[in-house]
Amino acid sequence: MSDFLQPYAVTETNSKGRKYTEPGHAYRMPFERDRDRIIHTSAFRRLEGKTQVFMPQTNDQYRTRLTHSIEVAQIGRTIAKSLGINEALTEAICLAHDLGHSPFGHSGEAGLNEIMKNFGGFEHNAQTLRIVDLLERPYPDFKGLNLMYETRLGLAKHRTFYDSPQKSDFTEKNCSLEGQIADMSDRIAYNCHDLEDGLRANLLNYKMIVDIQLCSQAAERCEAEKISDSVIRNTRIAKTIIDMLVGDCIETSRGAIVSTHLENLQQVLNIGSNFISLSSDAQTALIELEKFLHINMYENPAVKAVSGQAADWLAKIFNKFKTDPKLLPRFYQNLVGEFGLERTICDYVAGMTDWYCLEMIKE
Repeated sequence: MSDFLQPYAVTETNSKGRKYTEPGHAYRMPFERDRDRIIHTSAFRRLEGKTQVFMPQTNDQYRTRLTHSIEVAQIGRTIAKSLGINEALTEAICLAHDLGHSPFGHSGEAGLNEIMKNFGGFEHNAQTLRIVDLLERPYPDFKGLNLMYETRLGLAKHRTFYDSPQKSDFTEKNCSLEGQIADMSDRIAYNCHDLEDGLRANLLNYKMIVDIQLCSQAAERCEAEKISDSVIRNTRIAKTIIDMLVGDCIETSRGAIVSTHLENLQQVLNIGSNFISLSSDAQTALIELEKFLHINMYENPAVKAVSGQAADWLAKIFNKFKTDPKLLPRFYQNLVGEFGLERTICDYVAGMTDWYCLEMIKE
């Protein structure tokens, strides 16, 4: 693999490897194994039942955390391949970046953080690391997935408007370019597919979005006015925005890499600012779209009606287990001595799907 990658990409040669030494695989490289280990976790499967914007089962057409993660990975691979960066590592970080999300999206995360304020708090990036390092236990010889160092670094440093990583044991100023690509891919993906889902849900409409620069440019490029089917038209606009932003990211990032005379991985890790970025024009346009979505979609009463109850739902469930820890599944009961009661309950509740939480409330 390293023969086809740029010298500043992560390879098996310049990687810090795994915490626990393992023999190599006959036909899969280490970062490909990381990707596969992530896909096979129960935490990854449960993303299917976790809110992106709309609760799962509200409508089969809306994104869930699982479909969001897959879309992020596809965007990430495109950028990584175009820049000569490690695709497998990029894909692994993209697929795992939301493993630690609680039920009910960011409202659920805020609720759990309030519940845990006297016990270390809750933040979904940190929870993602707990999952891959401690809670998933498919191997007899060690806890966790034993992921490569750079995969874990990318998850620890994951940063977007909604993601602010906590302090960690990682001393690097930044993650690798692969991790930076995952951050950008996440941002591009959620803005574009939230736009599409908002249109599908009739929270937004064509007349509203054509006043937004990115939407107007995309509509012109895909000749949206000639498309009579509104669903197809909206989809083409969202997909065209993705294409525009990905192309801009590739060209802008390539320019930043060249102008900085980037030569090796250590340079990337030592510089706090990101090489993977958008042009100033694209950045301004994307911020405009983000503000529009926040006002017209995320703050929409139809969306907030559910998210506003998330904290109360999670508090009821949390307190029930705290009152009677024996109601916890056996696996989690066995973790209480290791992590303490409150953190163990938090681990269990954070891993639940939305519908499982609601069924538990009913019971």
